[in-house]
Amino acid sequence: MEKKLLLGDEAIALGAINAGLSGVYAYPGTPSTEITEFIQGNALALERGVHSRWCTNEKTAMEAALGMSYAGKRALVCMKHVGMNVCADAFVNSAVTGVNGGLIVLAADDPSMHSSQNEQDSRFYGKFAMIPIFEPSTQQEAYDMVSDAFDLSERLKLPVLMRVVTRLAHSRAAVAISEPKEENAFSPDNDRTHWVLLPANARRQYLSLVEKQTEIEQASEESSYNQISNLGEGTGKLGVIACGIAYNYVREARPTNAEVLKLSQYPMPVDKIRQLASDCSSILVVEDGQPVVEELVRTVVGADYPIEGRLTGKLPRTGELNPDNVAKALGKEPSAAFAAAENVVGRPPALCQGCGHRDVYNALNKVAAEYPDARIFGDIGCYTLGALPPFRSIDSCVDMGASITMAKGAADAGVYPAIAVIGDSTFTHSGMTGLLDAVNDKANITIIISDNLTTAMTGGQDSAGTNKFEAICLGLGVEPAHVRVVVPLPKNMEEITNTIREEINYKGVSVIIPRRECLRTLARKSRNK
Repeated sequence: MEKKLLLGDEAIALGAINAGLSGVYAYPGTPSTEITEFIQGNALALERGVHSRWCTNEKTAMEAALGMSYAGKRALVCMKHVGMNVCADAFVNSAVTGVNGGLIVLAADDPSMHSSQNEQDSRFYGKFAMIPIFEPSTQQEAYDMVSDAFDLSERLKLPVLMRVVTRLAHSRAAVAISEPKEENAFSPDNDRTHWVLLPANARRQYLSLVEKQTEIEQASEESSYNQISNLGEGTGKLGVIACGIAYNYVREARPTNAEVLKLSQYPMPVDKIRQLASDCSSILVVEDGQPVVEELVRTVVGADYPIEGRLTGKLPRTGELNPDNVAKALGKEPSAAFAAAENVVGRPPALCQGCGHRDVYNALNKVAAEYPDARIFGDIGCYTLGALPPFRSIDSCVDMGASITMAKGAADAGVYPAIAVIGDSTFTHSGMTGLLDAVNDKANITIIISDNLTTAMTGGQDSAGTNKFEAICLGLGVEPAHVRVVVPLPKNMEEITNTIREEINYKGVSVIIPRRECLRTLARKSRNK
């Protein structure tokens, strides 16, 4: 077979294309972004016309992918872990409707929060929805699993969740490539009863989902991705359950006198876990993320059986695993090669020199200083760096779109002025509904949509609302006189500060749109001319 050096994300993308993918639906979010970008630039995907345009948010992506599945085609929907929160309604209900063409939901988790606001384990979502979960340990498995997951999805008529973590998504390995399959034929589902979730249909569909659990569990027991291997001989062996990428860290430590269950397909293979427990005197659960398996194993082997892992402190309770902390948990000395470098000072990220967001914060800080009780509610994007020195402008940053609704709630409680700062892509992702709430309630807030004409934080992808923001705000009911556009440049500082001051003094909803293209995307365009 041909081999290619691929990121984990790229292996997933190429695996999907070669498995007969017809459409990928996604909103950019690290560490998942490269999957869609790879498909957008792949020659075979372009030749076949595989749909790969970015979606407005993860919910619309999930629903569009479900629509493609309805038509009999294979679809992939990609997001980072917090995107699972956004698409949860459609995701959970897709397990009840079932699917027609194969449907994979790819969730890229970010242990240690390298570029995220929380540590969240998407395996909980798969268990909650009662669907199969795949968790590859290597780039090769990531490639192979996509095809297997599509096949399982179509066999069970259920979506499949595939969970990866940052280290797998953003590391490279050689991957053996198989021959591409043809796309599925166009074959829309003609059975309306399981797609129309009226209570009578939903109850029947939910019962069907429950009845499939035995088959789903059997698929995990028989999966080639879940295997027990012996490392050493003798009695009193340690049992190790190594999930996904953590299996590599266990192998790196080379434990002796251990029996290892490599776990990469869920639900957990209960029979294999009982076999491991009977062969060993104790079990160590090694999983990157939250203690999902560690908690469940206790229900399988009993409360008296000795189990260690993240809950017991044998492994760190937070952050991503690494070869050092896994080796220590296995009673080994960490390798000197992984020791932290000395005298290295942390370098927090900062807004690019010349970025328009800098001019926005300079103006905003100047005006806000005139109001002792001013509060500035931030949002998710590269402009979140306005919370750091030298600006220190932002008083909150919680989730996508929260700036507007938190500003509204604060204003309802008496905060004045209540100012929201949100980016262009985040506004269309989940800020528009908050603006509609504010308009309907005549909230006394000032909203700044800092528009750099792209989704800059994740690499400059298309932004859904580019050149539409004034029309969107007017359509949602903002008064025309209070939708203002400025150009964020130092020479325009007086105009910008006056505009902000005037809109703060207006008793109602006002929107200011500082608009200047991201320097990085502008430079990229110039290079490509």
